[in-house]
Amino acid sequence: MGRQVEEEYIQKGKVRFGYLHFTILGPESVLAAQASECAADQSQFWAYHDLLFQNQTGKNKGGFSEVNLKLFASELGLDSSVFNECLDSNPYISIIQEQTGMASSLGFQGTPAFIINGKPLVGAQTFEQFQKYIEEALQAVAP
Repeated sequence: MGRQVEEEYIQKGKVRFGYLHFTILGPESVLAAQASECAADQSQFWAYHDLLFQNQTGKNKGGFSEVNLKLFASELGLDSSVFNECLDSNPYISIIQEQTGMASSLGFQGTPAFIINGKPLVGAQTFEQFQKYIEEALQAVAP
């Protein structure tokens, strides 16, 4: 989702944005989701999220190994001992599994996927496509 949506709708309080993990690509996607939550503990979820997407190497090819995930945290300047302990102890695994199940139950089969006022929007979208769905939703709930 682009900066225009964030600036035009989220920052102005017109839209609320929520994020669900959807770990459908196997063990490395689960590890990456856990690592992003460990980064969130240090207020760096989005920076870590963006770094993950910049460093994708393909499905379970070692790009998101524990070693690499810890290196990414170090690259962002996170407290390595806190991050490493978090990743090693897996405190977010049940939340990640629950969110993946929720996304599956909504019928999603891939990412990115969005729900705007109950309507699914699957795949990468332009600002204009988001704008159309968002404006329709806002009109539907307007007093």
